[in-house]
Amino acid sequence: MTTKTATRLVIRGGRPLRGRVTVSGSKNASLYALAAGLLTAEPVTLRRVPAIADIGEMAEVLRSLGADVTIEDETVHIEAREVNGRVPPADQVAALRASFLVMGPLLARFGEAACPPPGGDVIGVRPLDVHLAGFNALGADVRREGQEFVARATRLRGTRIFLDYPSVLGTVNVLFAATLAEGTTTIINAAAEPEVAMAVEMLNLMGAKIAGGGTNVITVDGVEVLHGVDFTVIPDRIEAGTYLLAGVATGGDVEVIGATPDHLDSLITKLREAQVLVEPCEGGLRAARGDRFQAVQLQAVPYPGFATDLHAPMAAALTQASGVSIIHERVFENRLLYVGELRSMGARITTGGQAVMIEGPTPLFGTSVRALDVRAGAAVVLAGLCAEGETTIRDITHIDRGYAHLVERLTALGADVSRE
Repeated sequence: MTTKTATRLVIRGGRPLRGRVTVSGSKNASLYALAAGLLTAEPVTLRRVPAIADIGEMAEVLRSLGADVTIEDETVHIEAREVNGRVPPADQVAALRASFLVMGPLLARFGEAACPPPGGDVIGVRPLDVHLAGFNALGADVRREGQEFVARATRLRGTRIFLDYPSVLGTVNVLFAATLAEGTTTIINAAAEPEVAMAVEMLNLMGAKIAGGGTNVITVDGVEVLHGVDFTVIPDRIEAGTYLLAGVATGGDVEVIGATPDHLDSLITKLREAQVLVEPCEGGLRAARGDRFQAVQLQAVPYPGFATDLHAPMAAALTQASGVSIIHERVFENRLLYVGELRSMGARITTGGQAVMIEGPTPLFGTSVRALDVRAGAAVVLAGLCAEGETTIRDITHIDRGYAHLVERLTALGADVSRE
């Protein structure tokens, strides 16, 4: 799995996307599954792992701790028998926020873990308090030592834990730690995202005893040891939503194979409200835009609400809807980085606090823009597909972090897009 060397995407827009596209495994769920591989000394095989840069970064984090990680196409093999490190290098952690997920498994299995503050997209303050408070509740001594967060425990013990916020990463990290704790742990106000439910499913197949995955209350009966597993990652609901929105934005008709309707209720509801045809198709979902495409209002909130990771692509699509659409961002305060890039393409967008008002339909025009984070990158791609003329997108390393085989898949749908 290699990071692309191209420095920019070039899109010649104005073509309605039509056809079928198959999505990869979930980016976020794959990162959680890789971290879970540290919980056992036995081999773990993960299938349908997307060929994106973030997976390569996470593999390097695991290798830095002594785990053996090999990647073959969309299959990852992990063997963490000889883990000899407790602290991943700061430069690797700085590249990927999910790297902090090594804390829970290391603490559970070895009684000690440390990690520098993680990096990732600058889309808002994402405090680590949920993770650290959870470790502390389980009986760990948690403190800051220099540039590292350190957690130590002779024996973790189950307890009742209330999360101040339903953080996905925080839920997963505390869940990892609780699997090997003595007694029963109840996590209240847990994140309910499908990726969390998948992590629970994987852990149970490894021998954990967990109930409530996909709900706001998760119960963990600690076990002594976990074993290996051969596990297939769920499809990526954000990638699926992005391709559905690409078809809608361009006035096309797209079938997304692997899209799971139950994971996309909020998007389906809003697209239907906007007068878009959304229906199940064999193996996925179809979205087709007719003559009417109406403005909508929505809020980006924790699952099962509208996904914050689909906020920016949705905004790009709504530049083509009739009327004034409003998106309220309730998760990340810096999610609006895409707004200036879309404005430079002719979009009529205003902001007020954490609200975005989009007036449409607006003709968009190709220009040079930047992918300022993973999802902002998706937004400018969708805008470029709609735009008249040629759009050049720089800083595409962000796009490569979230979308596998993007050029090939868009080309198969009829887009004119290339790497340069």
